[in-house]
Amino acid sequence: MRSDEIKRGIERTAHRALLKATGLTDEDMDKPFIGVANAYNNIVPGHMLLDRISDAVKEGIASAGGVAFEFGVIGICDGIAMGHDGMRFALPSRELIADSIEAMVQAHCFDGLVVVGSCDKIVPGMLMAMLRLDIPAIAVTGGPMLAERIGEKVVTIKTAFEAAGEYKAGRISEEELKLYEDYCAAYCGSCQGLYTANTMQILTETLGLSLPYCSTSPCGSSRKLRIAKESGKRVVELVKRGIKPSDIITEESFRNAITMDMLIGGSTNTVLHLPAIAREAGIELSLDVFDEISRKTPHIVSLDPASEYTIADLDESGGVPMLIQRAKKYFSNELTISGLRIYDIATKAFVRGRDIIREVTNPIHKEGGIAILYGNLAEKGCVVKAAAVKEDMLRFEGEAKVFDSEQEALKAILNSEVEDGNVVVIRYMGPKGAPGMPEMLLPTAAIAGMGLSRVALITDGRFSGATRGPCIGHISPEAAVGGNIALVEDGDVISIDIPARRIELKVDNNVLEERRKKWKPKEKKLTGYLARYAKLVSGAEKGAVFE
Repeated sequence: MRSDEIKRGIERTAHRALLKATGLTDEDMDKPFIGVANAYNNIVPGHMLLDRISDAVKEGIASAGGVAFEFGVIGICDGIAMGHDGMRFALPSRELIADSIEAMVQAHCFDGLVVVGSCDKIVPGMLMAMLRLDIPAIAVTGGPMLAERIGEKVVTIKTAFEAAGEYKAGRISEEELKLYEDYCAAYCGSCQGLYTANTMQILTETLGLSLPYCSTSPCGSSRKLRIAKESGKRVVELVKRGIKPSDIITEESFRNAITMDMLIGGSTNTVLHLPAIAREAGIELSLDVFDEISRKTPHIVSLDPASEYTIADLDESGGVPMLIQRAKKYFSNELTISGLRIYDIATKAFVRGRDIIREVTNPIHKEGGIAILYGNLAEKGCVVKAAAVKEDMLRFEGEAKVFDSEQEALKAILNSEVEDGNVVVIRYMGPKGAPGMPEMLLPTAAIAGMGLSRVALITDGRFSGATRGPCIGHISPEAAVGGNIALVEDGDVISIDIPARRIELKVDNNVLEERRKKWKPKEKKLTGYLARYAKLVSGAEKGAVFE
């Protein structure tokens, strides 16, 4: 066992003494040492019950003959960080999470690892660490928050973000605004819809790195605790059998994850996270792979923000196994951490409540939920959640309203300076430019709240999974490195054609070259981690990874 390095031999007497200081016995020295990376904290709603989930994991480890060593992992709530400088730290925290787990595991020679996390950057960072370390490991994801109702309306955190614009436009009263504030996030768990957190949990299960039904079992449910306990038992078995992530994960596993992303219409942030995770396994995922799979995969379930159905409804419908059962021909029969292949798991799937998953012969859309666009405004690509775009906005042309910060754009939208027919451009929001590639949920929510139905938004930043409408992110190259988005001026015409996968700035090349001669990159005084991040980070088209 790896842990023998710190507990065997005369020369390790002091090491054993330190281990016994934590309460270990002589008998424990013969057991596998399992690290439990727990992202519990009490500011992130998705993390507030992870202590209970982690306790169940540790019970499972102990019952299977292992010794659990729990350590903390940071976690940022994107919703709380939204709309101010804090959001610049959200995506960069992914790398910190991966690095810190690697440091703890390697320094203490753990034989196995269980990661317990939820929410947007935490799960991707944990999966990056799992594949980088390549020791027996399993993921336990925290699960979704349940939704409340106000009247007949199902409300989610998306509703709360859009309520500010509705109030500003005079469409709801102050009393209604307060109701949304009080009831749109009434439970613990990752926010209710198919936003980044729940998308990544579903893709973790699809990859085969968590046990069946882990991703959709609600946070705080007894089922979640049972899955956590079984996961603790399972990791000890993985250690004893020497089964590592590299024995399970293949390129086809990642293609399965992308296929699932397209079937459900997941968050555009997966286009950042899956390549970053795959890279740790020595697998390259280009943007073209996402578009190739999107072109041939139907979209068969519509979830919030594209509908009122939440992850709890998907869970009632049979969750990930039922999605695979309905769309079996689109998946490769890969092995999972459970020891079963995905077809074996899918065969046993059943619907226990409402069924919101369509047959592939009757899809919501014939193509997948995410599209990759190219053009002179995004020569290296950009991404849109096509599943959340209304039919009449799949093709759109409008005049640019250009902003160099999210705050300027938000102010203009709420002050009615943006009109139907505009394309809002928010730039210098990329991995290097912001830095940290912040999400633009406040402006997109304000557009929806203000009742603007024919406004598009493009950015070299990114979007929350709660974003809906023609919102195009990850514009690459970004403005900070001289991408053409830096050259756009107010009044320029921008053409968007999602079915054709094109985005074009309708300005003559000679005019653009004249503008480029006058362009200078914006200087930002950066210190600390963001300064290091801006120097090391790649473009969004590569997953915003450290080069």
